[in-house]
Amino acid sequence: TVPPYRHGAGAAVAFSAAFLCAGQPFAAQPIQQHRRRRYAINAPATMLLDWLRSEGLTGTKEGCAEGDCGACTVAVRRHGKPVAALNACIMPIALAHGAHVTTVEAVEHPIKDALVEHHGSQCGFCTPGFVMVVAALPADTPTDRCSLEDALAGNLCRCGAYEGIYAAVGAACRGEHDEPGAMARVDAEVKVTGAAVYTADVFPAGGLHAVIVRSPIAAADVGPTPMDAAPWVVDLLGDHRSVVYAGQPIAAIAAYSLAEARRLAADFPLELTPRPFVTDPEAAKADGAPEVHAGKAGRKAAPNAAEGAAFPARWSGNVRGPISVRFRGITANRRIEKARSNGDVGLAELEVGTGVQLHTSFEPHCTVADWSDPEKLVMWTSTQALNHVHEELAEHYGLDPNAIEVHADFVGGGFGAKLGVTPDMHGAIQLSRMSRRPVRLVLDRREELTATGNRPGSSSEISLLVGDDGSFEAMVMEGEAYGGSAINGAYGMLAALTYRRAPKLTRDRDILTNTPPGTPFRGPGGPTAAWALESAVDQAAHQTGRDPIELRRTLDRNPKRLALYDWALGLDVWRSRPTTGADTGRFRRGVGVAAANWVYNLDPATEIEVAVRDGRLTVSTATQDMGTGSKTVLANAVAEVFEVDQGDVVVRMGLADGERPHGPVSGGSRTTPSIWSTTVEAAEKLKAEIGGSPTSEHEGMHARVKRAKDSRRALRLTLPTSIEVGRGFSGAVHVSEVEVDTLTGKVRVLTVFGGIAVGRIHSLPTARNQCEGSIIQGIGLALYEQQVIDPHTGLTLTSNLEDYRIPQLGDTPEITIHFHEEGWDHVPGGGVGLGEVATISPAASVGNAIFNATGWRPTHLPIRPDRVVEALR
Repeated sequence: TVPPYRHGAGAAVAFSAAFLCAGQPFAAQPIQQHRRRRYAINAPATMLLDWLRSEGLTGTKEGCAEGDCGACTVAVRRHGKPVAALNACIMPIALAHGAHVTTVEAVEHPIKDALVEHHGSQCGFCTPGFVMVVAALPADTPTDRCSLEDALAGNLCRCGAYEGIYAAVGAACRGEHDEPGAMARVDAEVKVTGAAVYTADVFPAGGLHAVIVRSPIAAADVGPTPMDAAPWVVDLLGDHRSVVYAGQPIAAIAAYSLAEARRLAADFPLELTPRPFVTDPEAAKADGAPEVHAGKAGRKAAPNAAEGAAFPARWSGNVRGPISVRFRGITANRRIEKARSNGDVGLAELEVGTGVQLHTSFEPHCTVADWSDPEKLVMWTSTQALNHVHEELAEHYGLDPNAIEVHADFVGGGFGAKLGVTPDMHGAIQLSRMSRRPVRLVLDRREELTATGNRPGSSSEISLLVGDDGSFEAMVMEGEAYGGSAINGAYGMLAALTYRRAPKLTRDRDILTNTPPGTPFRGPGGPTAAWALESAVDQAAHQTGRDPIELRRTLDRNPKRLALYDWALGLDVWRSRPTTGADTGRFRRGVGVAAANWVYNLDPATEIEVAVRDGRLTVSTATQDMGTGSKTVLANAVAEVFEVDQGDVVVRMGLADGERPHGPVSGGSRTTPSIWSTTVEAAEKLKAEIGGSPTSEHEGMHARVKRAKDSRRALRLTLPTSIEVGRGFSGAVHVSEVEVDTLTGKVRVLTVFGGIAVGRIHSLPTARNQCEGSIIQGIGLALYEQQVIDPHTGLTLTSNLEDYRIPQLGDTPEITIHFHEEGWDHVPGGGVGLGEVATISPAASVGNAIFNATGWRPTHLPIRPDRVVEALR
C-alpha cells in the first residue's frame, strides 16, 4: 500500500528552490510566515500557482489556469486534516493562509520510481501533477482499473501515457516500488521529480513579460500599429495589413509584469475596419461569398496546413483546387459508373466527414529571448524544429549562426504545431532587441486552443469497387479540406497510395474560411484519408459477405502489412467478433479493423558527434526531444556499441548554436531513422580509434559522422526543413473492440490491438509509448474532439479544456502493441519512424467497430452520443 504522505520529507513552499535542490529536510512552514517582494500574498488576484512558480518551484506546471488538466496539483494540509490534492491554478493564495502546501520537489513517494520504471511519462509536462495526486491518495485506495480512473480523473495527459500511468499507480499502491528500479528513459527521473526545465519554466532576472495583441474579429483591414500605446510595442503583421480570423496576431507588447502587459493588451487601440467574413465551408463555396484571401498577395500569404510545400492549384473564390491524383482515372470513373448502374454489390459508396482536431500540447507555445547583448541572441523556445528555427532566425535577423543560441532542453509536446518559427518567437525577439532586456512570452490556454493550429476538418465522397474475387477494381474520391484560412490540406492523395495499384482518381480541394489556420498534425492528412478509405473497405466487406481483414489481404500488396493481417486474424478478439448488427441488447459489443501506411522519411543532413568529455561518453546533436524518446535513442545507440549501461552515456541535445552537429526536426517520422544509424556509426568510429572503453587518456577524442546513404536510392523528392522521402512504406493495422450503450449513445473503447511494421525497434519502451499515445489521440478524434466556431463572431468557443474534450484516463482502453521488425534491410539501422503511421488508423478502426456492434455506419467524426442515439432511433 502507499505509505503515509511524508510531510516532513522535503521543503514546503515557504522555502526557496535552492534549499530544495540541496535536498535539505526542512519541516513545513505555514504560508503566512513567508513574505516576498515579488507578490503581495494577500492580493486576491494572485493564485497559489503564480506565487509558487515565482519562487522557483517550477515543478508545478501551468497547463490550463482553469483547473481542468491537473498539471498544477499540489498537496494541501490544514489544521491536521487529511492531505488534499488541489489545483493551485484556481486557488487564491489568500485561501492558503495557515495551510501547509507541498509541491512535487519535496515528495518522496514510490510513485516516482514506479512512473520511471513503467514509462508513465512522455513529454513529462503533466507528470508532476500525477505524482502529487497519487502521493495524496489514502493508503487503502483500491488498485482496480475503475477505482484508479476515478482517483485520477482530474488529471490529463495529451501525449497519452495513460497505460504506463495505470501500471505505475497500481504497482506503487501494491508496494512494488519501495526500492528504486530500472530506468528506461534517460530523462525520466528529472521529469517525475519536477526538475526538468521547460521553456515555460524560464524566468530571466530583470526580464519583461510580453503578450500578443490579437484580432477580436474574424476579418478586418488593420491600420498602422500605434507604437506609442505601450513602452515596448512591435508590429507582427508587416506589410500585409489585414486579418482573416479572430485571434490572429497583430502586435506584441511588453511590460514589467504580466498583469500590466495584459492590461495594456486589453486597452490596445487597434484601428480595425471590419470586413464581411464566412465561417461555414458550405457558405464559403457559394458565389459572392466574402473571399478569405483576396488577390495575388493575399493568396500568396495563405498559411500552409501541411509540412511540405503547397501543391500548385487554381483558385476560384474560396475554393482552391482540385489537386488530382490519377492512376487510369478515366477507367476508374467508367467502372464506378457501370457498377452503380448495375447495382453491383461490390460497390461501396459513402459520404463521410471529420471535425477539426486541435493539437493541445500541454506546454503552450512560448519563447524567452535575451538580446541584451547586441552581438548575441540567446533564446529558449518550445519547438520541435530546433535546428531549423536556429537557421531561419539567423537568416531573418542577419545574424552569424554562431551569434545565436536556441535552447529547447525539454519540450512539453508539439504533435506538429511547433514545426517552424512562430509569432511568439518574433514577438519576444523583437521586444528584447528593442528593450535590451530578456523578454518572456507564453501563450495562455485560450490562445493555444485558438490560434496555434489544428488538423483540418473534411468532407469526402468515396466510391470503392471490389470484384467478385475481392480484387481491387476501382476507386474514386472527392475530398474537401477545411483548414480554416490555411491551404494544402490535401489528403485524398494519401488514400491513393494505400493498397495495390488499380484504377484510381482522387481530387482534393481546399475550402477557405475565416477561421484559425490548420497546421501539420501527426500524420498530416493520414487519419482523414483513412477515415474515408477504411470505412469504404469495411462497407465493401460487409456488402460482399467477406471477412474485413481477408478482403484487405486481397486488396493489399505491402508484405509488411500482409504480415500484420496474419497477426490480426489470429487475435481472439477478432475470431470472436459478433455478426454485424445481430445484437439487440442495450449494450452492444463490436470489433473493427483499419489499416494504414506512411512514407519513410529521413533527414539526409543529420550529423552526430560521439566524444569523451570529462571522462564520460558523450553524444551530441542539435535536435530536441518533445517526449518521443530521442534522448533515450541516442544513449541506447552509444551504449550498445560500447557495451555499457545507458546511464553511462551523456546526451547533449536541446541546443543549436552554429557549432553543434545538425539535428533533425521532430516531425515527419524522421528523427529516429536519422539519428540511430548515424550515432552507431560515430560510436563505432570512436571505439575503433580508442581501442575499446574510454579512459582519462582519451579525453577530448571524438568522431563526427553524417548520416549514411540507404542501400536503395531515395526518391527524388526533397522537401523543406531537411526532409527526404526514402524507398518503401511503413504499415499499421489496428483492431478495436467497443461497447455501445444504445440508450445514452456512449461509446467506450474496451481494447485496442496495434500492429506496427517499421522494422527494427531501437528503444522498445519509448516506441510502445508512442504507439499507445497514437491510439489515444485517435480515440479522441473518433469520439470527442472537435473545434467549434461561433458563426456570428468567428470566435473559437472550444477555447478551454472543459469545452474542448480530449481523452481522459477513463477513456483509455487496454492496449496491446505488436511490432513487425522485418522488411527494412536497405535502411541503415534496419528501422524507420513510427510516430505517424501509428496514428492514422485507430479512429477508423473505432468507427468500423461501432458499425459491427450496431449495424449503423458512422460517417462523421466525432461520433458523439447524440449522433449515435439519433441514428439508432
